[in-house]
Amino acid sequence: MNPLPHQYIDRSTGTSRTETFLGDRVICWMYNRLRERPGLLFRALISGRCSSLLGWAQYDLVRPVSVKQIRRAVRELHINPTELVKDIHRMHTFRELFERQIRYWDCRPMNPDPNVIVSPADSRVLVGSFATDNGISVKDKFFDFDELLGLQHPEWRALFRSGDFAVFRLTPDKYHYNHMPVSGYVADIYEIDGLYHACNPAAAIQAVTPLSKNRRTVSIVDTDGADGTGIGYVAMIEISALMIGDIVQCYSDVRYESPRPLQPGMFVRRGQPKSLFRPGSSTTVLIFEKNRIRFSSDLLNNQGRRDVQSRYSKGFGFPLVETDVAVRSEIALAIRQKSEQAVEPFHPVFLGMPQERTVLFPQEAEL
Repeated sequence: MNPLPHQYIDRSTGTSRTETFLGDRVICWMYNRLRERPGLLFRALISGRCSSLLGWAQYDLVRPVSVKQIRRAVRELHINPTELVKDIHRMHTFRELFERQIRYWDCRPMNPDPNVIVSPADSRVLVGSFATDNGISVKDKFFDFDELLGLQHPEWRALFRSGDFAVFRLTPDKYHYNHMPVSGYVADIYEIDGLYHACNPAAAIQAVTPLSKNRRTVSIVDTDGADGTGIGYVAMIEISALMIGDIVQCYSDVRYESPRPLQPGMFVRRGQPKSLFRPGSSTTVLIFEKNRIRFSSDLLNNQGRRDVQSRYSKGFGFPLVETDVAVRSEIALAIRQKSEQAVEPFHPVFLGMPQERTVLFPQEAEL
């Protein structure tokens, strides 16, 4: 059986495009045949060891590669070489091409309006809500809410339970740095161990909430401090997938200079590089507090289109269409109001923060 076609919306033109998946037949076979009879083979294929091995075979097995091979990959993946920081003639492995840096300050312009929340990645996005009465809720198809944020972090689950979310799917051809969607102070950052399910739509359709089963890094940002975006707390969840060997935290205030990992109390600015997926396909999820943001109308309108052949629509039984977005492009606007949820019980004062604002550290909640 041939896999179902999958289309998405090109945001710049509003037209549909058909996606070509790497290893599509194999992924569809894994999540149809093997999952019907789950066993050692299926578990081995989605393990960290197998994921790393596949990534090595895809990006490191052949080295060095010729300039001709790099050029062919650039052409086949539709990468614009004029965007790259490092010239392709100086690249010697496919990993260098995958982990490329771009001149985002020139080729990914950002709206200076402080009310704008921006995309964390070059990716395909779906948006939704945790509110039970919201018609665009797709959460149960992709992840279990409690698992996603971690069962050991009830304070964050309570804060975001009725909020909104956006799921950004990065394909192997994409630029694989994540950028900050908002400005604010890091309140918490932690890792959750897990598997390496593929982020091919076939996995979401056949598997049970695969995104909350995968290995991931959760960063919580308090945006209500001085110079912050002012929309309360925002969770940014970076999720490993098939062939992703690592998520490197490498925030830079200026371009890619002096990268460093996030630490609680650290100020991060909207649009700046935050982390790098290495290598393969992957997913980033943003979660916002209730009634603090309003998603861009084109993302909402595109998501419900019935003239587009989306695997999600066919698999879930209702229209669900992704929009291709650029990193640092607008995805939502801030709603200026106070948070409806009381977070003061979690607020010990952080030394060095502006005195008019405290920051939430859940690990100190019981002090």
